[in-house]
Amino acid sequence: MSARTSPGAPDAPVRPTLLVLDADPLPRLGRLTGRVRIEHTDESGLAERLPHADVLLVWDFASQAVRRAWPGGGPRPRWVHTASAGVDHLMCPELAGSDTVVTNARGVFERPIAEYVAALVLTMAKDLPRTWDLQRRHEWRHRESQRVAGTRACVVGSGPIGRAIVRTLKALDVTTALVGRIPRTGIHGPGELDRLMARADWVVSAAPLTAETRGMFDARRFGMMQPSARFINVGRGQLVVEEALAEALSKRWIAGAALDVFRDEPLGRDSPLWDVPGLIVSPHMSGDTVGWRDELGEQFVELYERWAAGRPLPNVVDKQRGYVPGH
Repeated sequence: MSARTSPGAPDAPVRPTLLVLDADPLPRLGRLTGRVRIEHTDESGLAERLPHADVLLVWDFASQAVRRAWPGGGPRPRWVHTASAGVDHLMCPELAGSDTVVTNARGVFERPIAEYVAALVLTMAKDLPRTWDLQRRHEWRHRESQRVAGTRACVVGSGPIGRAIVRTLKALDVTTALVGRIPRTGIHGPGELDRLMARADWVVSAAPLTAETRGMFDARRFGMMQPSARFINVGRGQLVVEEALAEALSKRWIAGAALDVFRDEPLGRDSPLWDVPGLIVSPHMSGDTVGWRDELGEQFVELYERWAAGRPLPNVVDKQRGYVPGH
């Protein structure tokens, strides 16, 4: 990448402008000091500043502001990086149709999310919520719990997160089937999802949000699951028709579920989901382990150094598909 020069001084390079869509705490970008002009903005100033930025770091990955503020034409950032795995909060027709490169935080969240899924599987199989509830009530009630080894899981989403979940569940001797957009060795295609869900003890959603996946877990699919099966979503909230899941749990069509992501976040205090029987609610935290923000900042700095040197970037999103294609 060649640096721009200032008018009237062709030999004096102008530092690229990095615009950060802020969230607290701010990213640690000290390694870039003196090499890039760093500017910060909140949602209200994004539209005005975007045309003047070379790079946009979407640190506030819960914000939808980029979709609203992205310029339809004229100057715009050459590269957008989001500190998240999903990119649906960014994508609009103008960005998808531009020559701007989009990258995501692939590589940071996979193992933590896989550990979280394994924890949920064990929690539900061993009936830990009821154990804690009985302890609070000082009740001694012996029960039998489920053996995890030998059960079946259907993991939907064949990206790095889905593959990490499969590896972790296999360590628990869970028989796993991985479903992706395109069938290939070790990965089932979408046409096999219904069959695999109907046989699974655990259905784990880790798919990206696209036009094809929005609302894919609906009343029909919950209805085909076994009465003893459980559902877990660590993908995107909009993959699930939440009313259908609540009905399936209330009518005991399935044995339990856990949601870490929701259609609307944060989940309102008056949401009926808090009180759905058999549902574990967690506040979009499955990938957030101690030090995760520092990892995200370090990852961006490393990517910036590659970009500034004109080297190819990893984690490049296919803007039409809405995710980083697999290898």
